[in-house]
Amino acid sequence: MGYGIRLKVSGDYACFTRPEMKVERVSYDVITPSAARGIMEAIYWKPAISWVVDKIHVMNEIKFTNIRRNEVSQKISSSNVKTVMNGGNQELFQIAPVIRQQRASMILKDVCYIIEMHFEMTDKAGKEDTKEKHYNIALRRLRQGQCYHQPCLGTREFAANFELLENEIPESIYSREMDLGWMLWDIDFQNEMTPIFYRVIMKNGIIDVNDLLKAR
Repeated sequence: MGYGIRLKVSGDYACFTRPEMKVERVSYDVITPSAARGIMEAIYWKPAISWVVDKIHVMNEIKFTNIRRNEVSQKISSSNVKTVMNGGNQELFQIAPVIRQQRASMILKDVCYIIEMHFEMTDKAGKEDTKEKHYNIALRRLRQGQCYHQPCLGTREFAANFELLENEIPESIYSREMDLGWMLWDIDFQNEMTPIFYRVIMKNGIIDVNDLLKAR
């Protein structure tokens, strides 16, 4: 196992969308491991390292709320982009009032998580890449509140506040075992983007991702 950190993330709203909901967005009860990893990668990412989520501590009560948002029903086609890159003539814009539609979302509110994670060296690491080097860079960026782009809680509208937790982890609001059902763990990009799911059991507010993956 590589060097580990404890990251506290919080926000007013979050939406970790269930893939089985095709029309309206409905959030999972808690943050997914891939979303947690994405927050850390927004803070510090290099090809030489890979972040792995070990545990997720759910600090606040799980609360939902409903909102309605204006969205567009289309996106710019990748084939149009390729045509323009090759010198062709295609429209690379959207007229929002024409394709705008209103969609409902069931999202989380007032969320707070403490994420225990570590990084492992990848096959892209060079001789100059050491665990100590990347660990110290990650610590410095976290302490100074630096990030490559603003981390978010599922969607870009819901910005994530983050800080390095260097003291003891406080107790969660939950003190019982809860079965949160099946949840997306990650996407296997090397196998035709196959989604990987795992059964989430939260014990005393703690989701032990490693143990649950072993029992999957």
